Amino acid sequence: MQVILLERVAKLGQMGEVVNVKEGFARNFLLPQGKALRASEANIKSFENRKVQLEAQNAETKAEAQKIADKLDGQTFVIIRSASDAGALYGSVTTRDAADAATEAGFTLDRKQVVLNHPIKELGLHNVNVVLHPEVDATIVLNVARSPEEAELQAQGKSIQDLAAEADAAAEFEIAELFDDIGAANDDSDDRN
Repeated sequence: MQVILLERVAKLGQMGEVVNVKEGFARNFLLPQGKALRASEANIKSFENRKVQLEAQNAETKAEAQKIADKLDGQTFVIIRSASDAGALYGSVTTRDAADAATEAGFTLDRKQVVLNHPIKELGLHNVNVVLHPEVDATIVLNVARSPEEAELQAQGKSIQDLAAEADAAAEFEIAELFDDIGAANDDSDDRN
C-alpha cells in the first residue's frame, strides 16, 4: 500500500514522501496515529495545500522537544528494586518504570517515548534512550539499586560486585582477627599451665 507521510517516521521516510508499506502497518499504525494518508490523488493534493502548515507545526514541536531534551539529557533517575545478592533483579525494569521515575523528578514523559534496547534485569547504571520527537532524542541514566544508599554508592562508580567483594573481605578480616585473638588467648592459657 502506498501512503504519504505527514511526519518523519523512523526507518521509513521524511514528511511528504510517498512510500510503500505493508497494509497492516498502514491500517493499524500509520493511519490511526495521523502519521500518514493513503496516497490517492486527492490526498496528495490535500497534502500539498497543507504542507507549509504541517512543516511549521513540525518545526514548532521539534523546538519544544529540543528544549526538553536539553534539560533531560544526561539526567540520572533512581529506581529501587528487590534483587539477589549477585545483583539479578526479581523481575525487570520497564519503560513505564523509567517514565514514572522521570515524572516524579518533574519531567513529563510517556512510557511510549522510552526505548529500551534490551530488558534491564540487573542492578547498576543503565543508559536509556528517550525519543521526544521523531528528530529529537535524549539519553537518561537509570540507577537501579536495592536501596537509596546503594544507589549513591553506584553513582560514585562502585558496582554491586565491588561492594560485595569489599563486604566479604571485611568479614574474612574480622574472622581472621577473631581467630588470632582466640589463638593468643590459648597461648596465654598454655603458658599458665
